[in-house]
Order: sequence, then structure tokens, then C-alpha cells
Amino acid sequence: LLRGVVVSAGVATGRAVVVHDAAAASIVPGDIIITRATDPSWTPLLMTAGALVLEVGGALTHGSVASRELGIPCVVAVAGATGRIATGRVLTVDGGPAGTVTLHGAGDRHVLEL
Repeated sequence: LLRGVVVSAGVATGRAVVVHDAAAASIVPGDIIITRATDPSWTPLLMTAGALVLEVGGALTHGSVASRELGIPCVVAVAGATGRIATGRVLTVDGGPAGTVTLHGAGDRHVLEL
């Protein structure tokens, strides 16, 4: 069970992409970025993302503010996200009252409450 904090509202379903280096990342529109944290150098990448899941951060960190400005869902403080969510996995980020990340695929359905 992963827990986090919703910092930008909305719902998005897409392919997870675990990113450790924004400069080396390759995403397509709608991909959901899973990473430790962001800084201003990530902004061009975030403009393509469908949602953002961060391992660290708060309401005023870069990823949170940028997600709200771009209108994409974002949850932060999701411990271990980069190790527990694999690139290519289809997931839904629900930044609404439900506050969940749902992993889809391989005949299973796991709900990770945030």
C-alpha cells in the first residue's frame, strides 16, 4: 500500500515512466511520470505528461506548483514509487477525493490508496 498527498487535482490514466534524469527521459503525451523529485529543468518534460507521482515533496515544491499550473494530477510523498511502479505499467492517478493510484494490467487490479 502506497500513501501520498494529493497536491494537484484531476484524474489521468496512462503508461507509467520511471524517470531518474529529465535530460535523458523519453515520454509521449499522456505518460505518467514517476520520479523522486523535480526542479525547473523538468518543466519541458512535465508539459507532455498526463500526471506526476513524486517520492518526496509538498504542496509548494516545484513538481506540485508546476502540476497545478499545467492542470495535471500530482501526488507527492509516495515512498518507494520509483521502485514499486515499473515503466510501461498502465495506471490511473486520481487526484480527487479518492486520492488513489490504481495499477492495471496482467489480469490484476491493485489499488494503492494515497
